[in-house]
Amino acid sequence: MTPAQGGVRGWAATRKGHLSRLRFTSLRLRLVVVFGLVALTAAVSASGIAYWLNREAVLTRTQDAVLGDFRQAMQTRAGTLPPHPTQDELQHTAGQMANTSQRFSVLLVAKDSDGRTVYGSSGGLDGFSLQDVPASLRAAVNKRQPVDSGNKYAYHLYWQRVVDHGTPYLVAGTRVIDGGSTGYMLKSLEPEAKDLNSLAWSLGIATGLALIGSALLAQAAASTVLKPVQRLGVAARRLGEGKLDTRLRVSGTDELADLSRTFNHAAEALEKRVDDMATRDDASRRFVADMSHELRTPLTAITAVTEILEEELEAESGSMDPMIEPAVRLVVSETRRLNDLVENLMEVTRFDAGTARLVLDDVDIADQITACIDARAWLDAVDLDFERGAHARLDPRRLDVILANLIGNALKHGGSPVRVAVRATDDEIVIAVRDHGPGIPEDVLPHVFDRFYKASASRPRSEGSGLGLSIAMENAHIHGGEITAANSPEGGAVFTLRLPRDASELAEESEKDSGKNGDAS
Repeated sequence: MTPAQGGVRGWAATRKGHLSRLRFTSLRLRLVVVFGLVALTAAVSASGIAYWLNREAVLTRTQDAVLGDFRQAMQTRAGTLPPHPTQDELQHTAGQMANTSQRFSVLLVAKDSDGRTVYGSSGGLDGFSLQDVPASLRAAVNKRQPVDSGNKYAYHLYWQRVVDHGTPYLVAGTRVIDGGSTGYMLKSLEPEAKDLNSLAWSLGIATGLALIGSALLAQAAASTVLKPVQRLGVAARRLGEGKLDTRLRVSGTDELADLSRTFNHAAEALEKRVDDMATRDDASRRFVADMSHELRTPLTAITAVTEILEEELEAESGSMDPMIEPAVRLVVSETRRLNDLVENLMEVTRFDAGTARLVLDDVDIADQITACIDARAWLDAVDLDFERGAHARLDPRRLDVILANLIGNALKHGGSPVRVAVRATDDEIVIAVRDHGPGIPEDVLPHVFDRFYKASASRPRSEGSGLGLSIAMENAHIHGGEITAANSPEGGAVFTLRLPRDASELAEESEKDSGKNGDAS
């Protein structure tokens, strides 16, 4: 790998790690989101309340000041006008009323001596006219109110806020109490609106900063809280990988520290339990191996004697006493069975100890099957269905063991003829062994490859050791293959063996394991 490739892959791995920590189901992300939502809600609520309070305060203060000056001007200026003023008098008075610090425009309306309506405007704001006053406000200003003990004046001051082309205005109007002119006032609230917009921007920026701060705070809190949880997850994975000496560093007295202590106690108890089981398992394997080795010596002598007895049974001279002939045949049969059992036990101990090794060779599958059947004189009872030329790199001895067990089991417990079919692909070899017997009961199927398992009366296996199919499965596994058992829809049981075309990599791993563990045989 080039340095550039390593850098790109490292960056990709780091990015993937960050994304996995921030996935939606991540507790870290949920904490950040919750903190952010709480902070956003609080900040928006506080900003909204602050804006509303300041807005009302600013507008009310400005409004009260403007209306107070306008009322005073109406009393001191417009109240001195004659009942029927001229237009010049109205214009002059309106100019005087507008000349205040509040800078509002004034419009005065009255009737002259001829009964005509005359207007006087201060001339500000592009000429303040009566059309700029809302009709509802004009109606309220000109409506005469009944005077009684609860209302001392026939006319009152009315005001209204309007918006024209995006600019807010305060419009107010009133009428001179003893009759005469009516005055209207127009005040621009644009400065106050700009101040309020600046306040809104300030509050928005403060809300954004609060949100960012809450996210950083949530990240810090999540890191503080989740770091022990992440360490616990890593330790649990290491424990699951078989590293039973994994322990957590305990600091503090909080709940997370108690959780770490509990994990350490559990890991310590598990390690002790596994060590005890491994010790007992090693002792059991050594016992089986030693017992098998010890049995081979007397079995060798017994086998030699039984071979002589078997020759006597097959001799035509009839030298064997008919009374003891059945017993002799039983001894010969059981000696063979015991011999097979010892050999199977030794093979099982090799698998358990991890010292079974593959000796690979280029195998012609058709020739191998034919040789296996021919060596055991099964040609008359087995139908073959394969094409020659299929080769695989396998261990021929272990393949012969698998085939012998599968075909022998079908002949012994199934029904003839037994059919062996081979199908080869680019990656694997599939060998199916089918018999024509009653099939395997459904409750037996999950256990046919268990050691020493005895099936029901429909498929008795009392003549065997109960290890044949288990050893066949182990030999398939060491090649990287598999054996499955099922019932054929047409009747009978079908055992399907799947093996890779090349088991070289598994052979190398097997050699490494054998070098570590030693040869148990």
